[in-house]
Amino acid sequence: MKNTIVLLGILLFGLSLSAQTHVFKPLPYGYDALEPYIDAQTMEIHYSRHHQGYYNKFMATIKGNAFLERASMADIFARIDEFPDAVRNNGGGYWNHEFFWEGMTNGGKPLPDGELKNRIVKQYGSFEEFVSAFSESALSVFGSGWTWLIADENGLQIVNTANQDNPLMNTAVQKGIPLLALDVWEHAYYLKYQNKRSDYIANFLKVVDWQKVDARYRAAQK
Repeated sequence: MKNTIVLLGILLFGLSLSAQTHVFKPLPYGYDALEPYIDAQTMEIHYSRHHQGYYNKFMATIKGNAFLERASMADIFARIDEFPDAVRNNGGGYWNHEFFWEGMTNGGKPLPDGELKNRIVKQYGSFEEFVSAFSESALSVFGSGWTWLIADENGLQIVNTANQDNPLMNTAVQKGIPLLALDVWEHAYYLKYQNKRSDYIANFLKVVDWQKVDARYRAAQK
């Protein structure tokens, strides 16, 4: 899928990529909203220190650069190899976390019938088999990174990225439109789960807002 199509899909389903959105958005729910699966203490530290820290460093890094101050995150990611690592790392951390928060909700929401569900069943055999594949991919991340469900010209893909990279970056091995993200940095789960990443992954999947993921997929197909 060409970069222009990817970026169009992103813009269509409102992932806070416009030039006016270099802002630190509030969480879409309270710190305790995802209990008992993601604890309030982890949420508070993750959002108010880690996410806020990436945002603050990103803003400090781009200060005085006319293009970076005006550009959408999509435009920045499309040219990420032209900028210092601080833009890539902190811009990725800023955007990835916002996308991550928006993909979860209290109690989770089931995947509705429709094109995404049909595509998952076609590619993976069943929703349960998709969950298994996604979980195995997240478990395989060595060190710090992210696991993504993306849409590309071949359908759906489960991909991992290192550090704060994402599939929108022109440096990504597999590029596509993000539909779902899972943060597998230790700071995302260690307070509650310690080294039990598999438990964290299983419980993350209990709070996924699959209606949101479905809406992202439908918008990306337009």
